[in-house]
Amino acid sequence: MSSLPRRAKVQVQGVVLKDEFSSFSELSSASEEDDKEDSAWEPQKKVPRSRKQPPPKESKPKRMPRVKKNAPQISDGSEVVVVKEELNSSVAIADTALEDRKNKLDTVQTLKTAKTKQKCAAQPHTVRRTKKLKVDEETSKASNLEGESSSSETPSTSTVWGGTCKKEENDDDFTFGQSPLKKIKTETCPQGQPVKFPANANNIKEEVEMNWDMVQVLSERTNIEPWVCANIIRLFNDDNTIPFIIRYRKELINNLDADSLREVQQTLEELRAVAKKVHSTIQKIKKEGKMSECLLKAMLNCKTFEELEHVSAPYKTGSKGTKAQRARQLGLEGAARALLEKPGELSLLSYIRPDVKGLSTLQDIEIGVQHILADMIAKDKDTLDFIRNLCQKRHVCIQSSLAKVSSKKVNEKDVDKFLLYQHFSCNIRNIHHHQILAINRGENLKVLTVKVNISDGVKDEFCRWCIQNRWRPRSFARPELMKILYNSLNDSFKRLIYPLLCREFRAKLTSDAEKESVMMFGRNLRQLLLTSPVPGRTLMGVDPGYKHGCKLAIISPTSQILHTDVVYLHCGQGFREAAKIKTLLLNFNCSTVVIGNGTACRETEAYFADLIMKNYFAPLDVVYCIVSEAGASIYSVSPEANKEMPGLDPNLRSAVSIARRVQDPLAELVKIEPKHIGVGMYQHDVSQTLLKATLDSVVEECVSFVGVDINICSEVLLRHIAGLNANRAKNIIEWREKNGPFINREQLKKVKGLGPKSFQQCAGFIRINQDYIRTFCSQQTETSGQIQGVAVTSSADVEVTNEKQGKKKSKTAVNVLLKPNPLDQTCIHPESYDIAMRFLSSIGGTLYEIGKPEMQQKINSFLEKEGMEKIAERLQTTVHTLQVIIDGLSQPESFDFRTDFDKPDFKRSIVCLEDLQIGTILTGKVENATLFGIFVDIGVGKSGLIPIRNVTEAKLSKTKKRRSLGLGPGERVEVQVLNIDIPRSRITLDLIRVL
Repeated sequence: MSSLPRRAKVQVQGVVLKDEFSSFSELSSASEEDDKEDSAWEPQKKVPRSRKQPPPKESKPKRMPRVKKNAPQISDGSEVVVVKEELNSSVAIADTALEDRKNKLDTVQTLKTAKTKQKCAAQPHTVRRTKKLKVDEETSKASNLEGESSSSETPSTSTVWGGTCKKEENDDDFTFGQSPLKKIKTETCPQGQPVKFPANANNIKEEVEMNWDMVQVLSERTNIEPWVCANIIRLFNDDNTIPFIIRYRKELINNLDADSLREVQQTLEELRAVAKKVHSTIQKIKKEGKMSECLLKAMLNCKTFEELEHVSAPYKTGSKGTKAQRARQLGLEGAARALLEKPGELSLLSYIRPDVKGLSTLQDIEIGVQHILADMIAKDKDTLDFIRNLCQKRHVCIQSSLAKVSSKKVNEKDVDKFLLYQHFSCNIRNIHHHQILAINRGENLKVLTVKVNISDGVKDEFCRWCIQNRWRPRSFARPELMKILYNSLNDSFKRLIYPLLCREFRAKLTSDAEKESVMMFGRNLRQLLLTSPVPGRTLMGVDPGYKHGCKLAIISPTSQILHTDVVYLHCGQGFREAAKIKTLLLNFNCSTVVIGNGTACRETEAYFADLIMKNYFAPLDVVYCIVSEAGASIYSVSPEANKEMPGLDPNLRSAVSIARRVQDPLAELVKIEPKHIGVGMYQHDVSQTLLKATLDSVVEECVSFVGVDINICSEVLLRHIAGLNANRAKNIIEWREKNGPFINREQLKKVKGLGPKSFQQCAGFIRINQDYIRTFCSQQTETSGQIQGVAVTSSADVEVTNEKQGKKKSKTAVNVLLKPNPLDQTCIHPESYDIAMRFLSSIGGTLYEIGKPEMQQKINSFLEKEGMEKIAERLQTTVHTLQVIIDGLSQPESFDFRTDFDKPDFKRSIVCLEDLQIGTILTGKVENATLFGIFVDIGVGKSGLIPIRNVTEAKLSKTKKRRSLGLGPGERVEVQVLNIDIPRSRITLDLIRVL
């Protein structure tokens, strides 16, 4: 909006560095459009005032004449340049002299005050007075800081976000005020329990109000503390992405992992969807004039779609109406209520109307009253809560059996697939997720009939409770009236409550199974995407085939296509083609072959293994590996592939994709729609919306955490970074092509469509290679005749240049003078640059030692001496933020955390299925993980299955457990053969350990 709301947030910070002040002052030079919004601004509620307010000094009047004198001589363009230079010097250059800082601060303050005075002339008196107070505070702070050293401390909010925030429509969204509040609260509370918000923080107002609390219900469904749920809701309401929250807001979510956070997000969306549907249904019923106070209360109590359907079904447009509604229309509701409240005064004979259908006999009246009572019982919240709790404690089972018509209408193969479930029964508390998905699939194929069985004991106890407690008449009731009440209870349970419970149980079981299936797919996908890359090798990709031959593609260490060809290995020409393959491998010095696991994979593997064992490719020591080619054929005919490899045959494109999957799995696999990668379970049966949202989120998480070098990455990879999308990625690439490489992260703010919120989300995951930038900058300075040094070029020179060239060219001039910031190559977020600089000064390090052994030594010795908690307290930040800073400073340049994960398994020979024996111990690689077991490639052409009961926590190493809840694709394991079924090609394995 303008500098006013920001200043309110900044006041929380207490003492502010001089360097920090310079960047905040830049905010006051926003465009005139933003200035007009100041009058509409209202102070935020409960914003804490600064506790250490520096007293005003006499330096303010001295500055005022300077403002009047100099302001008319400086254009808007030069003002922006001066502030930009100041910002750059305060962050990127560690050794700037204090005297230079003072001079620059004076210049910036002069410009700022002048701008403020010009604005005040056109504003109302009250607003002008408020802004004057703010300027006075800033001026007094600046003068007070002149005498202080540069080591004064500031909270963990960034100062680097300043100047280019003008184009964002709602500037309130662009706040890093989260950090100061977070810091203040965590200082006064136990470790691990930060109180981010006030005592009533859990009372988050939703768009549509219900009779239940969103935070409380979310906490119950996800088993996560209410304060964490409240924080998560606030973070998602502010459009924060999961990767950003996981890395930079850990203390607010109590160190939850990405999968748990994703589960909370999905549950939150479900609850909001229910609330939205409830209110739309209420509006429809109100329009029809059928709304009653009782119905409204019942609908606002609904927490699931099944409950809402149960309550609102009779009121749907076109509905014939229920038996209870028809009885009410005959005027029998008074009799039903009298039976409960005043049974002694009730005379059913008085309701008889011989000429009215439904009231002509006493039996008709009794049935009508019974229907009304049954409806009242089935809609009562306390009654439903009791029966639900009772079912949780008692035995309720789900049963499946072979459908009577299945043999006539269904394929026999489908019937055989569901052999296990043709006489199946299991308690709903013990049934596995994959069993639910299998039963649902069998039911959809008309192979199985499924029902939920609630024991008679549950019904008897329910009826007894109702008669004795909830629906007991208030006074003595005659036996014929009690009989009506008993019949009502039986009818209500059998006709209304039991079907509702069945729907709820089935829906809950299916929902949980779908979520777990999607989560399992997500974990598998993450594991596959984070497979360790194999850089620096020339690779030959082979897409196997019989009739149409094996497609070959040789790619360089930088993924360039060097050669493509087709060889026919399985048509009697294998020996002749061997010489051709050898020539290609020697010509391109390629010693690694990557074979796709599709059709003819086994024969192609045997062919290469035989040649390798005979040492045919000497002097090259050739090895090969098998890689999944799932999705390669779909990608090869896609528009992206056509754009990336124009004119190349689609079959050869798939060979290129297979080779690149080993060289950089993440960069290649993001080009393929996740559900085609083939590492899931029942992925075609689950909610496709949920599946796509989860898998896209996992891809975004993986790409973001690995990070991308913005000056060399592809547009496809860039669009998966947190905070970016296809349009923003395209704009970034266009800006790069037009203006040259990005010098530092700050330049991202100049990209069209990249507002402050997007910058906040993506900046920490963007990398800028410093060697490349130094080379580029040195070339630029040579051509412009300037000398590249550590000190920043004086702002006066820039001002003169820009005044002559005008506003548009001034941006180009700034680009030339921008200096690289070594912090831009790290995972440290720009909002924490100020803390990183103060931490560096504390340990006596410089920016140019980032990632070097001496930096690691300095950090270790400082940590041993001080301890993390003390350092974090001194820097006025959190331990989690400090850990990110330490990681960023310690990790070497071009660090890739995927190196901790498993590489592809390179082989020279193979084993056949017939060679296996029970008890044989083998090593293998996990291909897929499902809810019922783990599929492992043990090199015999057929994956073996480790049943899930054999995967125990003791067998999973501590280092592996941090990646996922269990084993995932790509992990190497040691297994023992338990059983071999050659006719059915099934191998059962036992897990020994994870390698």
